[in-house]
Amino acid sequence: MNLSDIKFNEQGLVPAIAQDIFTSEVLMMAWMNKEALEQTLATGKAVYFSRSRNKLWLKGETSGNFQEVKSIHYDCDGDTILLMVDPKGPACHTGERTCFYRAMGESGIKPAGPRVMTELFRILKERKTNPPEKSYVASLYAKGLPKILEKIEEESNELIEAANEKGRSDVLYEFCDLWFHSLVLLANQGIEIEEVFGELGRRFGISGITEKESRGVKGKE
Repeated sequence: MNLSDIKFNEQGLVPAIAQDIFTSEVLMMAWMNKEALEQTLATGKAVYFSRSRNKLWLKGETSGNFQEVKSIHYDCDGDTILLMVDPKGPACHTGERTCFYRAMGESGIKPAGPRVMTELFRILKERKTNPPEKSYVASLYAKGLPKILEKIEEESNELIEAANEKGRSDVLYEFCDLWFHSLVLLANQGIEIEEVFGELGRRFGISGITEKESRGVKGKE
């Protein structure tokens, strides 16, 4: 980033939007001056400028809800900053995950894109505390790992059958079933969805052969 490309307004400020790097969810909008942007670049944590207090503030300094900045972008006009962050807690002072938690009217908008996975995974983890007789997922947890693995094997076989013998819609349906039960397995094993994103990100740009060799895994002849 070239700071000279940033167009600060008459007050020396530029709007900064924080977006969750894992879910693409917009978390908050705040302001930055040049010093806040420089500190953000230097520390890797989001630093903003408070207009009401007329001072810099490190997001999470008092709450612990830091935002680890993974990348910084600016728009075509250079007058808006976009921070891709790994949030370590709610972004909003109300305790909500995002400041944009209210909708005008009954929007009825369902999660889309990567957020579908994170929202689904959140619900799957919550099901651990549900009575088994009232929740299918809770019943899987109650029956333990063997039952979960049995379902994954079953769904995997159905996906293979759909790919070999059925149509496109069947493949999509069975793939989602397999994905769903694989997420149940992750939740059962205490693996967070962010760990999956992190592992996939680690592999990005690395050939499959190189990645396997790094783990000492031999390919099939």
